[in-house]
Amino acid sequence: MSAEVVAAVEQAHREEWGRVLATVARLLDGDLATAEECTQEAFEQALRTWGERGVPRSPGAWLTTTARRRGLDRLRRETALRARLPDLVLDEAADPDDEEAAVAVDDRLRLVFTCCHPALAPESRTALTLRLVCGLTTDEIARAFLVPEPTMAARITRAKKKVTAAGIPSRVPADDELPERLDGVLTVIHLVFTAGHASPGPELVRADLVARALDLARVLAVLMPDEPEALGLLALLELTDARRAARADAAGRLVLLEDQDRSRWDRDAIARGDALVVRALRLTGPQRPPGRFLLQACIAGAHAEAPTWEATDWRATVLLYERLAEVWPSPVVEVNRAVAVSFADGPERGLALLDAVADDPALRSWHYLPAARADLLRRLGRREEAAAAYRAALALVSDGAERAFLRGRLAEVEG
Repeated sequence: MSAEVVAAVEQAHREEWGRVLATVARLLDGDLATAEECTQEAFEQALRTWGERGVPRSPGAWLTTTARRRGLDRLRRETALRARLPDLVLDEAADPDDEEAAVAVDDRLRLVFTCCHPALAPESRTALTLRLVCGLTTDEIARAFLVPEPTMAARITRAKKKVTAAGIPSRVPADDELPERLDGVLTVIHLVFTAGHASPGPELVRADLVARALDLARVLAVLMPDEPEALGLLALLELTDARRAARADAAGRLVLLEDQDRSRWDRDAIARGDALVVRALRLTGPQRPPGRFLLQACIAGAHAEAPTWEATDWRATVLLYERLAEVWPSPVVEVNRAVAVSFADGPERGLALLDAVADDPALRSWHYLPAARADLLRRLGRREEAAAAYRAALALVSDGAERAFLRGRLAEVEG
């Protein structure tokens, strides 16, 4: 088998897995386990067939046709479903490269809403989305969320069984259900993106997770063009990811936002994000105020618009964080607001705000809290206290570029 074929199948797996599985899941009335098996079999068939006949013109269409046929074989063996086959069967002589066989994008949206159903536990929603929609292996998901592989495998298995046992439908919610359900979907997509941009390993960014999150956010934005939060999430992801190239230096060391070379930022991504923010804000008003993702996009936009760190409009940023805290009360928001206040009103004021949330149980294992506190203490010249805070942050970080950065800062204040 040639390296070219292997590379083509790997690329198709990254780009097409969710589309193919979504189509088969709809065909099989939401039977996720069987749909996953059929999709996996299609990719295995691709390795054999493409090696003999060459890579097809449209790999996604080929895989979709093959997986659908596998699903139809399963249906044919179920005599109770025989009456439905005339409406489901594809022409067996159809060209697998035919673009008409490509999966409709709304099938993927149905699958996303299924994986993110409120009947499932929040951690299960994320895991199921990564496995079924994004096609990540159980081991990859376990590493992304720092849990043992057997634990993640059990979590995914329980979630699949819950979908079947609870009869969770594979559909986009009705208009009256959408506000409640949409937030859960957006949260999962944001968690996938965050996992990609907060990789615990030495690579700092998991490009595959970031790409999948952006892809899902774009699907939602296309299919829900009048939802400000869907547009806001995509804007937030575009504006944040625009800084990716500047997040590390040539040696792979972490570079803070204030020290980044802004000429390396992706200006096309920033333009896309800014345009999405404008579109989303036009859809808001007194009866429909901006939500948490749109407000976070506005904050990211404030950083993107500043030509230098010193030129950042910290007063406006603080106001945005205050608004965000109103619509999404969270100790994480309070930490970020404290940091913004420290640049607008001085580190002493920011430190007081950090100390006000220091005992929140939700922040106990979050290393950014002691790291932020250490930085403010460093700026105040309180070196011994800063060193203690850096040590507390290091105790919560096991590996990677962030740990190396914190060790460097600790050495600085100890020196």
